[in-house]
Amino acid sequence: QGIPFIINCLKAQENNNNVFFLIVGNGTEYDKLALCCENISNVKLMSALPREDYDKMIHACDVGMIFLDYRFTIPNFPSRLLSYMQAGLPILACTDKNTDIGKIITENHFGWWCESNQINAFNSCIEQALQDNLIEKGKRAKEYLRTNYTTELAFCVIQRSCNESTAN
Repeated sequence: QGIPFIINCLKAQENNNNVFFLIVGNGTEYDKLALCCENISNVKLMSALPREDYDKMIHACDVGMIFLDYRFTIPNFPSRLLSYMQAGLPILACTDKNTDIGKIITENHFGWWCESNQINAFNSCIEQALQDNLIEKGKRAKEYLRTNYTTELAFCVIQRSCNESTAN
C-alpha cells in the first residue's frame, strides 16, 4: 500500500550503507516497485513466499516494516504486525493517522512510527532505529503480543461483548 511513498522512502535511503531493505510480496504494483528497486543497491524485492519460508525469513531480519496508505480513514490492523511481534522484531510503521498501531508501537517502546506521507519523518525513524537497541525493542514487541493479543484474551473480549449485548 502506498507504493509511491515506499519508492520515495527507498530512494531517500539508497546511499545509506547501514540499512538494507528486503521487500517480500506481490500485488498490482509489484512491477512498478520492481522497476524502482533494480537501481537501488540496498534493496531486494522478492515475490510472495509460502508461509513457512516467510516465517523463516522474518527471523533473519532486524526490523519489521509496515506501510499503510496515509489516505485511509478507517483504522487497519495488518496481520504481519503479529508475525513481526511473534518473531521478536521491533516495528517501523508508516501509516495513516487513524490507525492506532503507531501509537501502540511507540507508547510501548517496541518501534517507531511516522505518517505515511512524510519522507523526512521516515528518515528520522531510520536514524532512530540505527541508534536504538533492537534486541530490547524486539523483546518488548514479543511481550506486548503475549499480554495483549492472545486468542484467550480475544475470546474473553468477544464473550464479554456478547454478554453485554444479550443483557441489553
